[in-house]
Amino acid sequence: MDVDLIFKIAAIGIVTAVLSRILYQSGKDEFAVITGIAGTAIVLMMLVGMIAKLFDTVKTMFQL
Repeated sequence: MDVDLIFKIAAIGIVTAVLSRILYQSGKDEFAVITGIAGTAIVLMMLVGMIAKLFDTVKTMFQL
């Protein structure tokens, strides 16, 4: 696993948390929730490729 991917995920998490906190403080709770969901969706989309690669590796390892 690349360390670069871990840093990208951490950066997205930090940015999402800061934006969410700012939006909550300004009274825009709906937008804060949407920001959190969007950050989670972005990270999950980044991980889909890695999970597919993991399944392929396991598949070839056990010769399925």
